[in-house]
Amino acid sequence: MVIDTDTASDDAVALVMALTHPDVEVLAITVVMGNVSLEQGLANAAYTRDLCGAQHVPIHAGAAQPLVREHVSAQNVHGADGMGDIGLPLAPATAQEEPAAQALVRLAHEHPGELVLVALGPLTNLAEALRLDPSIATAYRRVVIMGGTGDHSGNITPAAEFNVYVDPEAADEVFRSGMPIEMVGWDVSRNDAALSPSDVEHLSTLGERGAFCAGIQAQLMRFCHDVTQIEGIDLPDPVTTAIAIDPSIATETVLTYVAVETSGELTRGMTVVDRLGLLGRPPNATVVVRADRSRFLQMLHGACA
Repeated sequence: MVIDTDTASDDAVALVMALTHPDVEVLAITVVMGNVSLEQGLANAAYTRDLCGAQHVPIHAGAAQPLVREHVSAQNVHGADGMGDIGLPLAPATAQEEPAAQALVRLAHEHPGELVLVALGPLTNLAEALRLDPSIATAYRRVVIMGGTGDHSGNITPAAEFNVYVDPEAADEVFRSGMPIEMVGWDVSRNDAALSPSDVEHLSTLGERGAFCAGIQAQLMRFCHDVTQIEGIDLPDPVTTAIAIDPSIATETVLTYVAVETSGELTRGMTVVDRLGLLGRPPNATVVVRADRSRFLQMLHGACA
């Protein structure tokens, strides 16, 4: 598995799930700007990796800016440090010399048809890797993307989910690339990966990793209450990672055509899911509709214990 992340509070939980799972070998973590700056995302990824005792997993620095637009962060959601502003000793991280896009190309060719690529942030690193070598589109076995919405409003605009909104041009290139995309939209997180305050409290009792995973959600819980109207939190990156680890956690999917809106005044960054085939274009993504909440929570609790 390779994980591309804009490491903030829910990304960190996703990393814990992957790095501690007995059946998963994480070959690399590539970091992209998104929730926070690239530098902060690198620090957060390194801290989380080390907490899991996985110092052997290399971290590669990726894009510091989107392809076209200025970077829009989600520090209002996850805190200034992306990790809930709870005072974690987050130090600048030393990344590998090899940039993220080059690492994604190299790994694809070293393990053709074998790797699962999990994309938890804006798709800039993936787009840059495809620009370097378009053939990697068919070299990854699965590309599981947390992004967009399958059947729901957005969470940064009425139409757009954050990851796609940050770099819609990159998302457009990735969805057009021929990669074997599995899209896990924010709607799946809201419907099947929301935790109540008592659920978060229970998480904090499961051990050091559980306390970490619960504690860093402090700012997210406030945002969910005030903006997305969720009492507690929702965990889009962890449920995406759970599906990447065990595809059967996705209990309902649809194979369809997904387009990314790059120019709309009100809809820029929207994922247009053509469920009825009205555009007459061949499917380019498997869109997850629902997930098994109980099995997701079982995997989450196992990672935190």
